[in-house]
Amino acid sequence: MNLSIQILIALILSVGAGLAIGPEGLPFVNKWIAPVGTIFINFIKMMIVPVVFCSLIVGVTSLGNDGKKLGRISAKTICLYLVTTAVAIILGFAVAGIIQPGVGLDIAGKVAPKVKDAPNFMQVLVGMVPTNPFDSMVKAAILPIIIFALFVGAGITQVDERRSGVLITFFDAAAEVCYKIIAMIMTIAPVGVFALLLPVVCKNGPKVLLPLLSVIMCVAIGCALQCILVYSTLASTLGGVNPMKFFSGMAEAMMLAFTTCSSAAALPVNMKNCQEKLGLSREVTSFVLPLGCTINMDGTALYMGVCSLFVANAFGVNLTSSDMLMIIFTGTLASIGTAGVPGAGLIMLAMVLQAVQLPMEGLALVAGIDRVLDMFRTCVNITGDGAVCCVVDKSERKHAA
Repeated sequence: MNLSIQILIALILSVGAGLAIGPEGLPFVNKWIAPVGTIFINFIKMMIVPVVFCSLIVGVTSLGNDGKKLGRISAKTICLYLVTTAVAIILGFAVAGIIQPGVGLDIAGKVAPKVKDAPNFMQVLVGMVPTNPFDSMVKAAILPIIIFALFVGAGITQVDERRSGVLITFFDAAAEVCYKIIAMIMTIAPVGVFALLLPVVCKNGPKVLLPLLSVIMCVAIGCALQCILVYSTLASTLGGVNPMKFFSGMAEAMMLAFTTCSSAAALPVNMKNCQEKLGLSREVTSFVLPLGCTINMDGTALYMGVCSLFVANAFGVNLTSSDMLMIIFTGTLASIGTAGVPGAGLIMLAMVLQAVQLPMEGLALVAGIDRVLDMFRTCVNITGDGAVCCVVDKSERKHAA
């Protein structure tokens, strides 16, 4: 049976079992089943740093001394990510504008949860350059690892062929080994997915979810539309990849992102499948996907559009067109500003609410269902990475021709 189908079955079984067990069985689930999911996640996380580091070096060395090509790929990637992020926020506004979540909601007694302050743009730039690359690897800080790998790859291309050839062969072989290990780990993915999702369903049963069902519905519909309308269009028209082939190739990574709520956890699988199932080049995937994992937050941007309108409705505030433009602008830039920060969704939402003077207490309204919303937005985040990768890959192939 296809692995994607097995994971889908595990998703369905976990939802059914979680609803049947309910909150009463949560202690048992947390003690005996949730640790299995943690073990699966740890296996995936174990491969994040090796696969990003080795693959990115291979990608850079495959470019040779062509610094212009690397700059061209970087410019295309960042521009596409920013555009799709802005589109996602607009789509979130559109869906929320139709469904109107939060109208008539009782907000008495709600207190805003504390969230970390997001770093400013200059702090992000400083944090990108590692003082100790090995410490960055230990902490799995993707952006500093990307910068270090770029320099290592560029340095390899500057030495003579006799020496560089040995290193290129080594890192190429190491990357292939990483992909084989990932394939081994994915054989237990259905069990891991079941163990990850079951505690979430048990904890967030119907009683918790129903009062905020309109928000969940808006985010889910918006995420589906972003994938169908935006990503399939990008993949087919600009990327030259049939939508069915695109989503089939992305299925495993999408389901893994949905259950783990971690773009980083899905990154190794996403890189492997984009190369093997979608036929994208390693030099493009090894750069575009790790970068997207840290700065591309289309799903989170869409979530901000929905939640900002939801908070405005809940507190009886009318958003003007200028407020909406400010949310689009702030949310797009915040997707880079919160790169690599835990709890990025709530941090970005806090920045947006502050930018348009919406009550910060609105954070409390979505904090309880943030884990559920995180499933949808993370799935969209990594799907957007794949779509942009398709576009950049085709563009580079045309340029080479």
